[in-house]
Amino acid sequence: MQRITYRAKASARGAKRRISYILRPSKRLLNTESNIVPAIASIKVTRFAKTKKLAQISSIALLSLPAESLTTMNNQVPAYDHVMLEKTLTIAAVPGDSTYFATDGFQHGFGYDLVRNYADELGVKVTLKAYADEEAALRALQSGDADMALTTASTQLKSQLNLSSINVSCGYDASLTKNGLHPKVSWTFNSANDPLSQKASYFLCDSIKLDNTQKLAAFYNQDLLKDAYSQDHFKTTLTEKLPDYQSSFEEQARNYNHDWELLVAMGYQESHLDANAVSPTGVRGIMMLTNNTAKAMGVSDRVDPYQSIGGGARYLEQMKTDFADVPKTDRIWFALAAYNMGPNAVKGIQRKLSAKGIDDKSWANIYAYLSDNKASNSRYGQAMHYVSNIRSYLETIKTATV
Repeated sequence: MQRITYRAKASARGAKRRISYILRPSKRLLNTESNIVPAIASIKVTRFAKTKKLAQISSIALLSLPAESLTTMNNQVPAYDHVMLEKTLTIAAVPGDSTYFATDGFQHGFGYDLVRNYADELGVKVTLKAYADEEAALRALQSGDADMALTTASTQLKSQLNLSSINVSCGYDASLTKNGLHPKVSWTFNSANDPLSQKASYFLCDSIKLDNTQKLAAFYNQDLLKDAYSQDHFKTTLTEKLPDYQSSFEEQARNYNHDWELLVAMGYQESHLDANAVSPTGVRGIMMLTNNTAKAMGVSDRVDPYQSIGGGARYLEQMKTDFADVPKTDRIWFALAAYNMGPNAVKGIQRKLSAKGIDDKSWANIYAYLSDNKASNSRYGQAMHYVSNIRSYLETIKTATV
């Protein structure tokens, strides 16, 4: 930080010296009375040149310094300008149910996904800096280490630090609480007048965006394992059944490049880890494979736990490959939806979104489409719950909260 500040001061002194040199009167003009008329014309040209040069120097100085150190003309560069110059939106955040989840490479979360959507609209990438508590994240924003903060900090704390914030629900807090999310998830900025803050407000409170925010909140529902029965059933199953199959999950995960706990979450969603499970439609085993899928994956015995887990792992890997053009953060949700309803169904939705100019590689947009059309297609509702449940089970397994 000292080096950055020194560069800022040195650059400012250098700019001042160059400006002083440009503004210094010409000795030839001051000492020669016989050239008065030509001098007047020269002065006009010189004034124009000086103004142009001064603007150039000021622009170079403004763009070359970090936002937190820049005080040229006593005006701090807006965070928006810094973000657009660097093509990066840096956020300070505290991990949590309503902000973001990042364990073993599974980086996602309600607040985080909203930030990614905002960054996409700005045409920049996201860099996330994690902090242990709300105050640390807000002070990082205040000091210029971040462009905005994603927290559930109190209004009192933000006021004490003289920061401005926007609730991501844009006042519709009930849409968050009904999904078990914190009602005061907010984006915080150094100034309400910064275009970064103003554009964020328009982004969050736009009627279409607000509707999609509420749908995204449903995907990140935190209430699935909150009731006593669900908690007890999940805990009992993992305690009593998982030890018999854990080595199979771990080995097949290595074989097909998966996180083994993701496969466990899928197994619980499919059969509650019951190797002999059979559905009315004829799917069987821990991973509930259809007869056709089992044959295609080389599975001869669907109720054999090792084969079933291997078949499911191999099929999931194929789904991930089918959606390799989707950003990694969202790819697993696409793959899970395809595992449940078939890859062609998901790609069909993508084509419809793309035709409307909507980003078809954003899971938030796919989920919104499923939600909007579930009444006319029951498979859409099933896929929504399938992916949401696995996400919830995975987070619970990794955080050991049950």
